[in-house]
Amino acid sequence: MIIIGENIHVIAGVVNQAIKARDSKPIQDLAKGQVQAGADYLDLNLGPLTKNPEETIQWVINTVQQVTDLPLSLDTLNPVAMEAGLPLCKKRPLINSASGKKEQKEGLLPLAQKYNCDVIISVINDRGMPPDVEMKTESIMDTVAYANELGIANEDIWVDPIILPVSTAGEGQGFAKASLEFIKIIAEVLPGIKSTVGLSNISNGAPNELRPLLNRTYLVMLQRYGLYSAIADPLDKEFMSLIKGEVPDVVNLIYKVMDGEEIDLSSLPQKELDYVKTAKVLTGEVLYSDAWLE
Repeated sequence: MIIIGENIHVIAGVVNQAIKARDSKPIQDLAKGQVQAGADYLDLNLGPLTKNPEETIQWVINTVQQVTDLPLSLDTLNPVAMEAGLPLCKKRPLINSASGKKEQKEGLLPLAQKYNCDVIISVINDRGMPPDVEMKTESIMDTVAYANELGIANEDIWVDPIILPVSTAGEGQGFAKASLEFIKIIAEVLPGIKSTVGLSNISNGAPNELRPLLNRTYLVMLQRYGLYSAIADPLDKEFMSLIKGEVPDVVNLIYKVMDGEEIDLSSLPQKELDYVKTAKVLTGEVLYSDAWLE
């Protein structure tokens, strides 16, 4: 499992302030922490970058590359900023992310071809979010065909089904399971394609203290279906232990829930019980509420 460290994100107050002040220390501390925790890429999520886009992305890239040689995932929808940043990357970068929307197809995908780098493409298109697995698959196949015409090979493309929060009505109606099914079939319909997700989306809206449990549980489920990578928090030690196979009892319990097996809850220690209850929510067996563990 490839982990793209998510923690350098402009929405975080410490990151936002550091960028505005051109204070390298907070950015570099986050970079070093994620490297030490085992991240494979570092995501630099800089948002729309409407002010000083070229200078800002170049400062952030140079700041991070002073303390690590990990490959970078550049996350901005501003193609001007993206093109200003790509040549500075010391290792083959990842463009995060394009989609089936016309402006993103035409603005970002040519940069992946020009600079010979990998690119994440989401299932979103000009009509919005496809509502089911079939329409997600159709959407991504259309966009991948467009990328192929530009000269971008499937092996350089990572596809993202876009996870929605389990706390919303949409996920409660099965979107969490739909993303699992999408991950399962995408490699069959688009050989060579890699898959990725923005993992923390699944827990948006949940109580902060419970979000890591949702993220960890869902990652185990996605990993079982062949997920290639996740944009996630490598600073969560328990999360990293799970994906490395160091907690097999928990993983096996989650698999049992996915398979519909009966589990004697009275025999489980609290930690394992919490994972089972969370897996039941994510499979749709139990409706989500903020009190799902109670």
